[in-house]
Amino acid sequence: MILVTGGTGFIGCHLVERLCVNGDPVRCLVRPKRRTHSLPPAAGIAEGDLTTGVGLSDALDGVDAVIHLAGITKALSAADYYTGNVRATESLIRAAQGRAVRFVHVSSLAAIGPSHGGAPVLEDDDPRPLTHYGRSKLEAERIVRALLPDAVIVRPPVVYGPRDTDVFQLLKSISKGLVLEIAGGERWFSAIYVHDLVDGILAALRSPAATGRSYFLTHAKPASWSELATEAAAVMNRRPKVVRVPVAIAQAVGLCAEIWSHLTRKPGIISRDKIREAQCDAWICEHRRAETELHFRAATPLTEGLAKSLAWYKEAGWLTY
Repeated sequence: MILVTGGTGFIGCHLVERLCVNGDPVRCLVRPKRRTHSLPPAAGIAEGDLTTGVGLSDALDGVDAVIHLAGITKALSAADYYTGNVRATESLIRAAQGRAVRFVHVSSLAAIGPSHGGAPVLEDDDPRPLTHYGRSKLEAERIVRALLPDAVIVRPPVVYGPRDTDVFQLLKSISKGLVLEIAGGERWFSAIYVHDLVDGILAALRSPAATGRSYFLTHAKPASWSELATEAAAVMNRRPKVVRVPVAIAQAVGLCAEIWSHLTRKPGIISRDKIREAQCDAWICEHRRAETELHFRAATPLTEGLAKSLAWYKEAGWLTY
């Protein structure tokens, strides 16, 4: 039995669907009274609270593997990141201690930080997270290593694909004929299509060589944001206008977005921390350790992944083009 946290989220729903298709017994941890209509009928449900630890022991009964995807990617306060990413992870780890379970912790490139000098970040590089999100993910990793040394940690970079709502915002803007860029030159990033990421997570789960190891899961070829915009525009038959925003204005927009989030009590994808990350020249990570030890190589290039994503958004009615 595999216990999945975050199974109703963007990555989690794809992972749970794959496990069900494969015939793997899977149980999803969900908060009490959380709607579960997005889960496949074959997926089991266990109610529990990662913050308080209530229900976790029962959720782990009969489980021999855990994939921990749940976390906070946007928040109203810095404290929310540490509650949702650090305290929640520690609660789950402590509940799993003493049980014979394979544990895969899904972290983020943000825990290690951006590239320096254009070189890809390696798994064992000194961490230099820029934001509260990145620092909270790093602290969660340290707790995993301290309490469950044999756990596997995987760190995706930008993840995109059907049902994603973050990269979707950029695609939506392109569909309306506008691309916003922060001034200062081209910026590069590593990315992975969500179905490839699921392949990588399952490889980490099942490979004996992964015990106690950390991996970046990414497509081998980095991309630039202008390349992404160009490819997406071509698929949608758009010729968007590119507007380059000065850094000072971008930071002001981040502040205004934070104020609006506090007023509406709804965290958004734009903040001063997100602008700080977007200003970096490169967020590129190395793929070779996963290729060598897990025999995993992300198969979907950006052009193909974007075409599949945009086709899904169009069919689902999220985009019109």
